[in-house]
Amino acid sequence: MPYKMKNGKYRAHKMIDGRRKTKTFNTKKEAKEWEASQKEFQPEIRTESLAEWATAYLDMAQDRFSGQTYEEKRTVFRLFFQMVDKNMKAQNLTPQDAAKFLGAQARGRSGHAANKDRKNLMAAWSWGVKYMGLPESNPFKAVDPYPEKRQPRYIPSPEHMEKILENEIGEVYVFLLTMLHTAARRGELLRLRWDDLDFERRTIRLSTRKRKGGTLEYDHIPMTEELREVLIAHKQQASSVYVFCREDGQPYTARQHLMKRVCKRNDVPYFGLHAIRHLAASIMDRAGVPTATIQGILRHKSRATTDRYLHQLRGVQADLNQVFGNKGKVLDIKKASEG
Repeated sequence: MPYKMKNGKYRAHKMIDGRRKTKTFNTKKEAKEWEASQKEFQPEIRTESLAEWATAYLDMAQDRFSGQTYEEKRTVFRLFFQMVDKNMKAQNLTPQDAAKFLGAQARGRSGHAANKDRKNLMAAWSWGVKYMGLPESNPFKAVDPYPEKRQPRYIPSPEHMEKILENEIGEVYVFLLTMLHTAARRGELLRLRWDDLDFERRTIRLSTRKRKGGTLEYDHIPMTEELREVLIAHKQQASSVYVFCREDGQPYTARQHLMKRVCKRNDVPYFGLHAIRHLAASIMDRAGVPTATIQGILRHKSRATTDRYLHQLRGVQADLNQVFGNKGKVLDIKKASEG
């Protein structure tokens, strides 16, 4: 607010970027108008197009995230640019544009799918704010999440898993047994190399990108005696540096259809590979393994994430060999080299 000086003039003042600016005027009106005209410094917003933003973000994602995560993000942008002009300047994108796209995904696919798209696009925009000077107001965050009707993940019974392990042979048998005994993620087993196995110390080194920043991190998981013997037998047939690979020695990229075939030929309800990880957690929980130990095997950073995996009450303590070891019925180790 201007104030009157002893000489009858009016001094206006305004703080701009932490510095005080002043100027004198003959009238109070002029002083007030000057104060109103003084604005805080506004950084210039760069004018990248949506396509340039998406390309830069996906380049980063390809370097930092797993192949599966990268493909998920790339698919979101492909769908997004079917409805929104990719040449639009990024700062011109509005919450209404975001809501139109996400609403179409909710109606055409599901609320869950729309929310996954929303999460990916929110993350992409936040990255653009930090590295490309996009407006801080995130248009995707302004859209409320959509209601979801998610079916609970089907977790196979131990009996169904045992039936599969009894009937499967060769590399498929070894792959599924390894997944059960380590509670590994699919990608971790697809990356598994023979030098990740230490048969003397009975450990398996698993690599994951499921951490902040997408850095590839390693964890050592105990190897049960049964799994150790099966993997040693499987190694006799090795033709690659990868433990699980195609006939040409190249690693698998997804194996997304494996369990459809396995469940069908064993006449059990369909479940995916990730459900085996849940089953392993449930078996350990039922055997009384402490939650902290289960969290370590699952390699969760958060205890709350581990709790979501557990479905039974806790009992007495048991180690992995007691949990997954022989219980009156030994699976033929020779199956590891059959097929």
